[in-house]
Amino acid sequence: MEAHNQAVSAVSRRLKEFYERRDAFRVYHGSTNSTRAIYKDGDKVIDTSQLDHVLAVDKTKKTALVEPNLPMDRLVAATLEHGLVPLVVMEFPGITVGGGFSGSAGESSSGRHGPFDSTVNSIEIVIPNGEVRRASKTESPDLFWGAASAFGTVGIVTLLEVQLQDATQYVQLTHYPAHSFAEASQKLQEQVADKSVEFVDGIIFSPTNMVICAGSLVDALPSGAKPRRYLGRKDPWFYLDVQKRAMKSSSPVVDYVPLVDYLFRWDRGGFWVARYAYRYFLTPFNRITRYLLDSFMHARVMYHALHKSGLSDTYIIQDVGVPFENAEPFYNWLHETLHIYPLWLCPIRVRRYAPNAAHGLHADFADPSTPELMLNFGVWGPGPTDYDALVCLNRRLEHKVHELGGNKTLYAQAYYTEEEFWQSYNKTAYDTVRKQYHADHLPSVYDKVKVDEAAKKRQTEQTRMPAFLRHTRPFQGLYGVYKAWRGGDYLLQKSAPSKPKQA
Repeated sequence: MEAHNQAVSAVSRRLKEFYERRDAFRVYHGSTNSTRAIYKDGDKVIDTSQLDHVLAVDKTKKTALVEPNLPMDRLVAATLEHGLVPLVVMEFPGITVGGGFSGSAGESSSGRHGPFDSTVNSIEIVIPNGEVRRASKTESPDLFWGAASAFGTVGIVTLLEVQLQDATQYVQLTHYPAHSFAEASQKLQEQVADKSVEFVDGIIFSPTNMVICAGSLVDALPSGAKPRRYLGRKDPWFYLDVQKRAMKSSSPVVDYVPLVDYLFRWDRGGFWVARYAYRYFLTPFNRITRYLLDSFMHARVMYHALHKSGLSDTYIIQDVGVPFENAEPFYNWLHETLHIYPLWLCPIRVRRYAPNAAHGLHADFADPSTPELMLNFGVWGPGPTDYDALVCLNRRLEHKVHELGGNKTLYAQAYYTEEEFWQSYNKTAYDTVRKQYHADHLPSVYDKVKVDEAAKKRQTEQTRMPAFLRHTRPFQGLYGVYKAWRGGDYLLQKSAPSKPKQA
């Protein structure tokens, strides 16, 4: 803990400097799984990228004490050494613990356990005046829930205690074919209600071809069964395997997937988004090309290329949740308006039952009138080539979600006006926490997630690509691929040759 405490003291000192001047700052984590254009001025950054360690795993309490920049693959590896695994593991290996807590993350076990922040017992957080505080669901719960989903606008989280459960060797994964949205929705709700089922999500391939995937933790393979793997270069991409095998069957298809392969099954291909890269570069999409290009088809590399190329401005990339009772009308709207397929479905248990949980951006999740479950739709696909038309479609989607009583995950670009944004999120509860903990002079969560045209312009101007090629196919994409291959820091925009002060 000594090294951790020294690092936290450095963060505290740096925050005090900013607080005395009432200056805003950005936190540099070293990586991101956001698809928003991000610009960080090196002179206004607090560097926390070294806070990425597992400090302890308690087998008796079934908890892990970890720093915020620890990615999911390292967290899983550390806990599996003790026969344990987190209750919620985000789908990409590079998503961090702190990102999951501060950014509203969920996955297929969220229908059972809720968003990732619900599986965190407590946090250590440095609030903007430099004070180091501990917060949990029972100790300073306003600060705990205020920091959840706040994207760092309440303070800098420096330590988290994460809940774990017993791990098994395999996930028994049953694929249920469905031929209408009503049938798929019903199957999702049935599987979430089944206490023996740990993981539930689904894929919509077309209006009449859908698959619901329900997984249970098991320790052994039945006699004659072979494990189904998804992480190796020669392995199939998960969604293609499901589409090929489950959609051809008139009855459920049962697989046995090694636990880690299941947890990160979406990594190769980034769900199915990487397929659009093949189309963009006019590259054949088959088993051989997927094998040859596998190194570029993992989420970490894809996010790097996405940020450097700027191609996120040509795609609709949204995760939105609506109550189950309004899920079918929303699906019908998506089909008629966007006609993007596949779509991802993931039920999330959003209701908070912890006492005194009505704080922060999602304070309404503690309201007894809030639906128990929301159905998350992953909507990822090419949009109009005209940027104004793309913005218009995104805004229409945001309005439809609000109309149907839902809201969106804010890792993606937000096109709301500020007034529209606060119609969907609890400004009063959020502002109360920020004022109480000396954060009300900082940019708000809306300021962080809104489309920042000035930042995008600065980022574009700093590229070495000639201006006439910046938005030209395929040079724009090739630039992103080159930067991903080369590696390097794609978030921190340095205003001087030296690095920013270490926090």
